[in-house]
Amino acid sequence: MGFKLVSLVLALVSAAAVSARAIPAEAAAAAAAEHLEERATCVYTCGSVCYWQSDITDALNQGYSDYESGTTPGGYPHQYQDYEGFNFPTSGPWYEFPILSSYTVYTGGSPGPDRVIFDVNGNLDSLITHTGASGNNFVACEKN
Repeated sequence: MGFKLVSLVLALVSAAAVSARAIPAEAAAAAAAEHLEERATCVYTCGSVCYWQSDITDALNQGYSDYESGTTPGGYPHQYQDYEGFNFPTSGPWYEFPILSSYTVYTGGSPGPDRVIFDVNGNLDSLITHTGASGNNFVACEKN
């Protein structure tokens, strides 16, 4: 009888442990699926990189926050001169801040080729990229 009771307790504990591991794994899978759904709509494409609204918002918020506080990690944000003559929806001056293809927020280091452009009020004007441009110029990212 004692052996059966110990076996039953061990079986229950083992089932609970498996169940406890399965719940976080299921929750993680559900969260990942939800995140993929959120990211399913590409807002801008720069070269071959698709940026979703959450990526754009994160880069814009960080760039504008740095602009307001006067911090410039890696030299960004800095005023964008628009030598290329883009037709932005707001009037200048404009500022550029990196948006990274790793989908992380820029904090310094290599800025990569892509930028968010915003005005002094933090309004998004566009995404631009060095990808496909000649020299140090930019071309517009495709708005989808």
